[in-house]
Amino acid sequence: MTVSLFDKTAAELQKMIAAGNLTIEELTAEAFARIKALDPDVDAFLKLNEEQAAERARELDRQPAENRGPLFGMPIGVKDNIVTEGIETTASSRILEGFMPIYDATVVRKLKDAGMVITGKLNMDEFAMGSSNENSHYKTTKNPWNLKTVPGGSSGGSAAAVAAGEVPFALGSDTGGSIRQPAAFCGVVGMKPTYGRVSRFGLIAFASSLDQIGPVTRTVEDNARLLQVISGHDEHDSTSADVEVPDFSAALTGDIKGLRIGVPKEYFAEGVSEEAKKAVREALRVLEEKGAEWEEVSMPHSKYALATYYLLASSEASSNLARFDGIRYGYRTEQAENLLDFYMKTRAEGFGDEVKRRIMLGTYALSSGYYDAYYKKAQKVRTLIKQDFDKVFERFDVIIGPTTPTPSFNIGEKIDDPLTMYVNDILTIPVNLAGVPAISVPCGFENGLPLGLQIIGRPFDEETVYRTAHVFEQATDFHKQKPGLWEVAAK
Repeated sequence: MTVSLFDKTAAELQKMIAAGNLTIEELTAEAFARIKALDPDVDAFLKLNEEQAAERARELDRQPAENRGPLFGMPIGVKDNIVTEGIETTASSRILEGFMPIYDATVVRKLKDAGMVITGKLNMDEFAMGSSNENSHYKTTKNPWNLKTVPGGSSGGSAAAVAAGEVPFALGSDTGGSIRQPAAFCGVVGMKPTYGRVSRFGLIAFASSLDQIGPVTRTVEDNARLLQVISGHDEHDSTSADVEVPDFSAALTGDIKGLRIGVPKEYFAEGVSEEAKKAVREALRVLEEKGAEWEEVSMPHSKYALATYYLLASSEASSNLARFDGIRYGYRTEQAENLLDFYMKTRAEGFGDEVKRRIMLGTYALSSGYYDAYYKKAQKVRTLIKQDFDKVFERFDVIIGPTTPTPSFNIGEKIDDPLTMYVNDILTIPVNLAGVPAISVPCGFENGLPLGLQIIGRPFDEETVYRTAHVFEQATDFHKQKPGLWEVAAK
């Protein structure tokens, strides 16, 4: 078994398995060997599922070839806010310490039905609140490109595990950029599907009108294959859309002749680094050479997205997190004098600072006398932001810009400045408010750290997003470049 095994796509690995040159048990063992070699430095995993995964791999090896789908036997890591039966799920919070789910999230059931092997649970910002992975109660995940820098958040564990080659696939969740921002920081591919494309049943809620589960991979093709597996209507989720799931892989035709690209001038405003702007302009030149055409557009309400998002997301969080009280599951204080004291101390001890900050902000915005001034107004602005997208999509097929204003930053650099930290999501947040799909693909480097290109599509038009991303990926070699840490497992 060589370190280059995870250099291959799912299709290449499956050809090896079909030819008898590789077993699923060997592939699974390789994943755990790499995790054990690399994760002491990266800290992407919270819980490993090694014994069950090995048993599952042996069982899959015995299945006949005709029962095997496109991701059969592939190892995958799952973000720790997606419930997994029999595997501790904490959302990286102390308040859910020891919580053992008794059922699988719909996406996890779909992974199992597809024959994928779950390797373990991935670290994240507590309850998905954060942009750096420094808000986890348990550990801080590091960026494989530079272990002194953050991997992004909240799906930092998912992006870092894929970037380090610990697993070829991971699931994350995206509320305001939590898949795309870490994908950009770690130089991998991260997709936030259209709201409603993927079931949220079994996802521990942060902001229910914004949260969406999505895939993190090294290539666009693998990303499309994984989204295919997890998509579809779910009767257990009232926000799940009953729309047909197309063959996303079939959309990777390599042809974008006549594709119309809108480039918002607001996405190149102050705060976006010159290298990030340059990388996007070069990406547009590449796409232009392949037959696309682009034009500058304006999305005037983008400047209000950050304030709108933090009011709405925090308001929904203050409601969703009320269920964590220490009575039924998870952490509970041992110092309480009465029931009210029990609630207060359990939540004070169980929630981290960022979670408390957002609960307080959300509760304030929803309170009597402030609801109209803050929450209701934010909902109205959300509608204006959605209308900006609708207007651009009347003339253009996709919208393109940087995923993040800058590359990754040092661990500890911004943790004490929440407002500066929040600005990291300024380019990704409008997508969640509008509910449209968007992908981040590697497009360059600044100071040796990856930069991401964000491609945004119409609702339920992930096919065009993937087609555009795939053409760019195939015309460049950014997706082939790997952090030096990648080779450490060979030694």
